[in-house]
Amino acid sequence: MLLRIFTEPQQGASYDQLLAVARLSEELGFDAFFRSDHYMRIGEGNGLPGSTDAWVTLGALARETSTIRLGTLVTPATFRYPGPLAITVAQVDAMSGGRVELGLGAGWYDAEHAAYGIPFPSTRERFERLEEQLAIITGLWSTPVGKTFDYDGHHYHVANSPALPKPVQQPHPPIVIGGWGTKRTPRLAATYANEFNVPFPPLDYYRTACDHIRAACDDIGRDPTSMRYTVALVACVGETEAEFRRRAERIGQDADGLRQNAAGGTVAEVIERLNAFAAAGAETAYLQILDLDDLDHIRLIASAVAPEVVSA
Repeated sequence: MLLRIFTEPQQGASYDQLLAVARLSEELGFDAFFRSDHYMRIGEGNGLPGSTDAWVTLGALARETSTIRLGTLVTPATFRYPGPLAITVAQVDAMSGGRVELGLGAGWYDAEHAAYGIPFPSTRERFERLEEQLAIITGLWSTPVGKTFDYDGHHYHVANSPALPKPVQQPHPPIVIGGWGTKRTPRLAATYANEFNVPFPPLDYYRTACDHIRAACDDIGRDPTSMRYTVALVACVGETEAEFRRRAERIGQDADGLRQNAAGGTVAEVIERLNAFAAAGAETAYLQILDLDDLDHIRLIASAVAPEVVSA
């Protein structure tokens, strides 16, 4: 199982903190550094110094790292128009030498939309827009150089686009779609995604969620094994019980809840948990790190947990 570091900067993080975590993650051999794409803290607290823009951050990190993969989990379709987003991601892909992945979702956090003047339509419309964005972004990236791209949708219309620039990765950067949905999400994932991610699931539901995707792949004649199946989990690990509980307290989480529902506990417990998800089919785990100043936590995961995690 590959391990990726996943951060939530809207909860309160500067670019310098993100850079330190990304560089350390690369140094320690983690597969990727991902970040959320939010503009406002979720839950109580002031979120100081304030949220950073996901794609501005990734563009900068692309020039300050050299091997680690970079991406969003996930960019809301409500935040950006599909054409400019395709350009942005292609540019960051070039800046990184082909290390970018695009997680794209419908958006859900209504308060941040209201706080920054971003329209927040109904759930149905957000999914309609997500589907059209996926069609446009992949269409722009896949159009041969010298040809133009057109798209006539309900929400977006593209006419005579030069479909430039092209990303470095061909046919395009990996697209990640995730969620718990049983109809729309599996269909979109089967049609457009390279990877399906289940965020923070109970272990006993994980295989069921992935089975929905396999069935959706079968429905359109896609080989279900061509999809990558991944999971996102809060990570809170301690060499001792006392250290684990101190870390849980620092991130404002209940230790017993972390042990039951996340990658939480002592080293041995977290290894067992991750291996259980691997046995359920997870090929990669995104470990959500909530205390970005606790670099020793990341070092512990790299030295004590990662070597003991098995492949799916």
